[in-house]
Amino acid sequence: MSKIRRLSEGTVNRIAAGEVVERPAAAIKELVENAMDAGATRIAIATSNGGADLLLVEDDGIGMSAAELMLAIERHATSKLPVANGEDDLSHIVTMGFRGEALPSIGAVSRLTLASRTSDGEAAQISVEGGTVRGPSPAGFLGSGQHGTRAEVRELFYATPARLKFLKSARSEDLAITDMVKRLAMSRPEIGFTLTMDGRTTLDLPPAGRLGRLAKIMGREFGDNAVEIDAVREGVTLTGYAGLPTYNRANAAMQFLFVNGRPVRDKLLVGAVRGAYADFLARDRHPALALFVACDPAFVDVNVHPAKTEVRFRDAGLVRGLIVGALKHALSAAGHRASNTVAGAALAAFSREPSPFQSPNIFSAVGVREAAPSYSAVPLSVRMEDVTDAPLAEQPLGVARAQLHETYVVAQTADGIVIVDQHAAHERLVYERMKTALANGGIARQPLLIPEVVDLDPAEVTRVTSRAAELAELGLVIESFGPDAVVVREVPAMLGKLDVKGLVRDLADEIAETGNALALKEKLEEVAGTLACHMSVRAGRRLNAEEMNQLLREMEATPHSGQCNHGRPTYVELKLSDIEKLFGRR
Repeated sequence: MSKIRRLSEGTVNRIAAGEVVERPAAAIKELVENAMDAGATRIAIATSNGGADLLLVEDDGIGMSAAELMLAIERHATSKLPVANGEDDLSHIVTMGFRGEALPSIGAVSRLTLASRTSDGEAAQISVEGGTVRGPSPAGFLGSGQHGTRAEVRELFYATPARLKFLKSARSEDLAITDMVKRLAMSRPEIGFTLTMDGRTTLDLPPAGRLGRLAKIMGREFGDNAVEIDAVREGVTLTGYAGLPTYNRANAAMQFLFVNGRPVRDKLLVGAVRGAYADFLARDRHPALALFVACDPAFVDVNVHPAKTEVRFRDAGLVRGLIVGALKHALSAAGHRASNTVAGAALAAFSREPSPFQSPNIFSAVGVREAAPSYSAVPLSVRMEDVTDAPLAEQPLGVARAQLHETYVVAQTADGIVIVDQHAAHERLVYERMKTALANGGIARQPLLIPEVVDLDPAEVTRVTSRAAELAELGLVIESFGPDAVVVREVPAMLGKLDVKGLVRDLADEIAETGNALALKEKLEEVAGTLACHMSVRAGRRLNAEEMNQLLREMEATPHSGQCNHGRPTYVELKLSDIEKLFGRR
């Protein structure tokens, strides 16, 4: 067997490059983070051929002297790690970068040129080709008195040809770079960013406020359909904006998460977001949001992964609870509000030219239960009521004027009309009532005629009986029945027919894994949704004026009533100005 030996410096740097610079977007991330840490107010990025031929980052930060340039391309040399009691302090990292690996790693696999100037010095530059350093030398960089740094990377991975085979198409790499720049720009809206790809400017983001920057990147519709998040718990702050449930997406691409200004892709945070929206979205739909967690640097470890995209919190439960609670509170505060894109979809459906054999249908376009085609033989049941004196201005959802197809309630508002799917709306109202009962300990219990004995091993018996008080609050009364069994005497009445043994065994496993009786809670909420569907006003039922208006008033007073239990809208609102446009009146 060969003797142990030290790897050469070049090999070490190329290995580090494989961890830190996995693709062009990763190199851009490292260079832009350096610019941000240098106090830049403007960062210009340019690429060519998906970044494989050229990556260029220019900033107006504090710059570096010739001596600092030489030090910057040495491994594990950094100005960003604080020193405490004579030792490097990894527990108080407040900068984007800190490892001191990026520049030497990039230089080990490419042709890197760094040019920089401090505010009171001469411009200097160095070059690194496949790990070989040249310079420093004078550089014709920036104007007199200007300061900043210019990092130019050419032929990325030329020194490691095998890595080139793993690069995707230029378009795929461009998309990854764009996504990375967007995330970094969202974290620092006070910095101006430009991105030029193959000579064409694709992003131009002047300094802005947070919501302005988010709307510029995520789209104006997001800004119009988002609620503000602002919460704090035990020194951890959560701010940002979250989209209404009806403003949802088919994937999670519109979810942006940051910890102390650092873009991250963290499973804990993603799971918390999913949990917060679980009551409002179907499993295949995803919310749009941008959330910013700020905490003491000692509370979070950002040194988990070389690319620094994952973090580890000292108290993960606190952070998860903060996110879930803050999102649910903000969405509740939005009341019956639904996204304005629902109305846009309806108007677009109206505007499309129908075929000679199919009538235009606004309901299918916005995810509402489909109405019968007007050309069919289904009768149009319209019930007009004398409500002309009703105070429209005081009722956000208006006053009921008619019921169509015994399914849709049509209401007149002060400046338009509202169309409500009566079944979807009432389903949400019933579900919210049931959730309130659950939260207030109002779970009705049903004694079993014959108590159920469930065999468990002794450890499982201990785990389940230790949570007997909590389980009783949820309607499940369990007692020990010897060393290897429990007896179930009462179950939640709302569960109906139930596999008691299977539930108790699942609970035992759940408690062992998480320490919480989550299985029962999830089962109750799932059944609550099912019961709400069966208990709600069904489509096809005629409503009188009083019933229709009562439905509207309860919707106005109930959180989340703008969407059904699966995230679809319960109503469509059309403004009078939009309707007038359809008829050419404006």
